[in-house]
Amino acid sequence: MSTAFDTFSSWARRTTTSFGELIALHTHPEAANDTSGLAYRLKHWPDLPCRARTAAVLRTLSVMSHRALNRRWIAVTSKLSRTEVDSLLARLVAQDAVTITDLSHFPTVPGARALG
Repeated sequence: MSTAFDTFSSWARRTTTSFGELIALHTHPEAANDTSGLAYRLKHWPDLPCRARTAAVLRTLSVMSHRALNRRWIAVTSKLSRTEVDSLLARLVAQDAVTITDLSHFPTVPGARALG
């Protein structure tokens, strides 16, 4: 028997929104490898070398300008390699282009399903 969560999750996975990708995140193999607990939100547009101005990077920066993203979300949804994600985040931190929030300081909700 299907629960409301299963029905909602199924619907959300079919959408093209980032919410649908976030709901499905816990099933992705890359998600289990990231436990950093940090979220990054863009403060200002960074200086990027030409080779880093790809559609995947620009899309990621666009989303980061609206809300904080964790490394796991970026790795799963951006189609960037693990090395490219780490390089992008290092560049953003070095340029002081992001606000970093440590999510491990926030309490978890009892009974909530983990995304990672």
